[in-house]
Amino acid sequence: MNTAKTPDANSSASPQSDSAALGDVEVVPLTRIQRFAAGILARNWATIPHVTHHDEADITALEIMRNELAAREPQMKMSPLAFLVKAVVAALQANPKLNASMDASGANLVLKKYFNIGVAIDTPSGLLVAVIRECDRKGVTQIARELAALTRKARAKGLTLEEMSGGSFTVSSLGGIGGTAFTPIINAPEVAILGVARTQWKPTRGVDDRIDWRLVLPLSLSYDHRVVNGADAARFMRALADELSSPAALL
Repeated sequence: MNTAKTPDANSSASPQSDSAALGDVEVVPLTRIQRFAAGILARNWATIPHVTHHDEADITALEIMRNELAAREPQMKMSPLAFLVKAVVAALQANPKLNASMDASGANLVLKKYFNIGVAIDTPSGLLVAVIRECDRKGVTQIARELAALTRKARAKGLTLEEMSGGSFTVSSLGGIGGTAFTPIINAPEVAILGVARTQWKPTRGVDDRIDWRLVLPLSLSYDHRVVNGADAARFMRALADELSSPAALL
């Protein structure tokens, strides 16, 4: 009689093997941040029905404007993320369902009137999410300054709980490294998260069928399908792409 047990689908434990018996290995302890994040990520992935919508934004004009601003203030790093955060706020204002959370009963949606945007930061100890508050009331330059300061602090000595809490929407960018698309995990109790991959030049049809090269930003929106449907996600992404393609309104 076969007495083998079927793996428990609800178990969080991974199958184990004696890797050392197969060859040389090195055991590296996870950092405290990695251990803490692992539990949260596993919970969010297991309890939230994720769907990811992919789209692109033409940021040719934005990049020109960003370089002009950087030339005026060379002492400050004008990160593309600052413009993205500002564009996200405008897209959320037009699509409030994505700037929300479900209440404890699961029967009500809490629409947030504030715009505290979390930004994922890669640090030597693991991933941290810094929250920039009241982004709707701040200009791109101020957001860039706060983002730079929080990034330096996160990588040097970490962030306080207050600096990582209270977000209403999160942005995770891999643009400085690479990639064309990915599926970021939602940062509960938020209902959506935006993933940003590396920009690339793409040919498009220009005037008189001539080739027009445009700088394109890949975008990936993971959303909670209990709250957000595909049409909601598509409208948000179109609004975001429109904001990024007309950057003068973001200043």
